[in-house]
Amino acid sequence: MKKYLYLVSLIGLMACSTIKKQPVEEQPVVTIQFNADSAYAFCAAQCDFGPRVMNSDAHERCGTWIQQKFQQYGYQVEMQKADLKGYNGTILKSTNIIAKQPIANSQEPTAKIFICAHWDSRPWADNDPDSANWHKPVMAANDGASGVAVMLELARLIQQNDSLNITVDFICFDAEDWGVPQWDEKGDGTDSWALGSQYWAKEYSQQPKSNDQQPYQYAILLDMVGGQGAKFYQESYSLQKAGAVVEKVWRAANAAGYGSFFPMKESGGVTDDHIPVNDVANIPCIDIINCYPDCKQSSFGPTWHTIQDDMQHIDKNTLQAVGQTLVQLIYNE
Repeated sequence: MKKYLYLVSLIGLMACSTIKKQPVEEQPVVTIQFNADSAYAFCAAQCDFGPRVMNSDAHERCGTWIQQKFQQYGYQVEMQKADLKGYNGTILKSTNIIAKQPIANSQEPTAKIFICAHWDSRPWADNDPDSANWHKPVMAANDGASGVAVMLELARLIQQNDSLNITVDFICFDAEDWGVPQWDEKGDGTDSWALGSQYWAKEYSQQPKSNDQQPYQYAILLDMVGGQGAKFYQESYSLQKAGAVVEKVWRAANAAGYGSFFPMKESGGVTDDHIPVNDVANIPCIDIINCYPDCKQSSFGPTWHTIQDDMQHIDKNTLQAVGQTLVQLIYNE
């Protein structure tokens, strides 16, 4: 099931274990500043379309807006469309939005990574404390829009500060949040989550690799990166599949001054878009995802899959912590 832990402790939904810090060399602090106000505005702009539920007008209009924003910041955008089958047989008109950073012909091929997030909204607030809301759509300010907002602000900064030594692409995965709702006891949850990333990973793995096609060194997934009081523990599947990337990111967080948002603690594994990127596309990918180990309603926080996942519960400080960490990371590569 999407974002349900597949490694669960005996004492609670999510267990967090302390990871011993390894001594590392200090890295230069990047002076380029991530703008949390801008990211917040990008988040609000997505929510202004309404819930971006699959097959809805709001979904289509928001997808076009995201495409145009990346193009505005100089990115070449591919709209990867596919008809995907939801858990209940519904055909989902899916669009993965793939934004590629153009490379000048005179430049030597550089190392390449991508940052990704899902952009669709959960159709059902099935974790809402009020059962009357279980069939209502989620606004998905945090669980969807926040990750895209951080990526758009990074794309804007990259256009203004072209001193990167690597290529950074962005992918907005669709159809991530159509997994079986908790109220549907007959639904088959097998592979019902992360449908857009499953499709992308399969297509990527089947592409013929040419000599001039630079492979991705690694990828970073952003999921729920704007919530109030959020902290980002080291997700166990990320540690297993891409431990070196986890180390890079948490080191960057400390260097940028946001180590308190990125505790050196391990959390349980999560079913999310990074799974097919790792297992099918064979690209080391980590998941930066919020963790609330003491929250009784959900270890993903009190607004997860509820109608309260709105702009009132987005914190610019959280967006700043994640965004500046990524700025610190990519400009030190």
